[in-house]
Amino acid sequence: MADPSRPPLQTQAQAASPRPSLIRSSMIVSSLTLVSRMLGFLRDLAISYTMGASVGFAADAYNTALAFPNLFRRIFAEGAFAAAFVPAYSKALAKDGEEVADVLAGDAMAVLAAATIAITIVAQLTMPWLMYLINPGYAHDPAKFKLAVLLTQIAMPYLPCMAIYAHLSGVLNARGRFVVYALAPSLLNLGMLIAVLPQHTARGAAVAASWGVLGAGLAQVGLLTWGVRKSGAAVHWNLPRLTPDVKALIAKAIPGAAAASATQINIFISGILVSQVNGARSWLAVADRLYQLPLGLVGVAMGVALLPRLSQAVQAKDHAGGQAAMDEAVGFSLALTLPAAAALTAMPFFLIDGLFTRGEFKVFDAHNTAHALFWYGIGTPAFVLQQLFSRAFFARGDTKTPMKFAMISVVVNILLGLTLFHFIGFPGIAAATATAAWLNVIMMAMLLQTQDHYTPSWEAIVRLRKLIAASLIMGAVMATASWLRPHYEHLLLRKEIAVGVTVIVGAGIYLALLFALKAVTPADIKAALKRSPKKATP
Repeated sequence: MADPSRPPLQTQAQAASPRPSLIRSSMIVSSLTLVSRMLGFLRDLAISYTMGASVGFAADAYNTALAFPNLFRRIFAEGAFAAAFVPAYSKALAKDGEEVADVLAGDAMAVLAAATIAITIVAQLTMPWLMYLINPGYAHDPAKFKLAVLLTQIAMPYLPCMAIYAHLSGVLNARGRFVVYALAPSLLNLGMLIAVLPQHTARGAAVAASWGVLGAGLAQVGLLTWGVRKSGAAVHWNLPRLTPDVKALIAKAIPGAAAASATQINIFISGILVSQVNGARSWLAVADRLYQLPLGLVGVAMGVALLPRLSQAVQAKDHAGGQAAMDEAVGFSLALTLPAAAALTAMPFFLIDGLFTRGEFKVFDAHNTAHALFWYGIGTPAFVLQQLFSRAFFARGDTKTPMKFAMISVVVNILLGLTLFHFIGFPGIAAATATAAWLNVIMMAMLLQTQDHYTPSWEAIVRLRKLIAASLIMGAVMATASWLRPHYEHLLLRKEIAVGVTVIVGAGIYLALLFALKAVTPADIKAALKRSPKKATP
């Protein structure tokens, strides 16, 4: 039972400090995520330089090792506990107080840790057979197959570390604490970078990077444990027990995990389909790095900030507040995502060649990666909107509906991927993933409107039209710059500088268009960044 002399956290914390705006909360996550992505970019440069893609097989084996635990990481980190735990924990904080909420968090963490440890043990013991399932194309190359098995076994214990990290992140996010959560991914990129830099061979780099993943996972658990304690939460380690609250959480978490992870499941399936082509998994992995930047900086960050806000609005039966939060989240996310998508589709080879072509990563690899990046660029807004629209269901305790839509998108991805792979090769896999993502978004948007959970306001629609216009103009400019690249790149001395200057000019043009079209005003920026006080609950 909660201590009656101890007011619920909602009263204590909200009376003590003002609550940041939705955009401000997401910007906290985004800014720290940007630091992580910059470290990740340096990590990827070191890995692609040492391992290459189509030269040898170490890069494909390494990307396989990273993809398998990463699939589960994204399911747990961005799926199950984003879908089920945060609303349940927020509700317990508001209604029952900190003590009851923290007991729920401790029980859930114990069950989650036990489940993921069991999955890891089973995967370790069966990995040689699992590899035939997840990468059947490796079977014809015994050396590649053997290395992929070894590296995946090294990296697999990263899964329970990340599941616990995701759970503790949910505790912090429900309490409005985002800094420590957003800092943790930097430890992964920094650990892998430190592990890879001293290596001089592709195999050595692949083995070192896999060990770096495991070491970073342990460090992330330590950081989040410290952060939860500093927040005042009393989440204790104990033996797993299936209490009624935990059973209810699991019932919502399983479909929620599948729903929120549709993109990652589709990408994982794409990797299976392209395992027949040497280097293709690595080409998709490099393309993944670029489109994951707006997804991580915008989609995931905004989804993290949006879910607690929507959960509070639903609990208070504040339909107008939920509508405003969705308008704000969708508008802000697309203002950053649409220009990113325009750049990825307008100059994919320019970006890949300028950033990655060096060492063992050849121009041939850059061309093939650019083919995939073009299609991923088309799907980028959908990847982000999936994160937001699924939260509108999760906040209402509905994890089954998004799961149904996600499963439909997975089936479409498989069928379309197989068809397009036959006709246009591995770029068809990326095209299928993008198409499936847009189908998922359309289905969720239509149902949200039918159920009167969310219909964009007229102001939001007008702003979206302006954002699309500004992005199209900027994309046309960047496509022209990519076409004219041979005529001006030598003036900037290095291709890396040419890419940087082109991106900066494009961003400046887009920003100027936003103000010229009045899609964004100085008042909007001021309102987004200010802290808005919230009165204490009586």
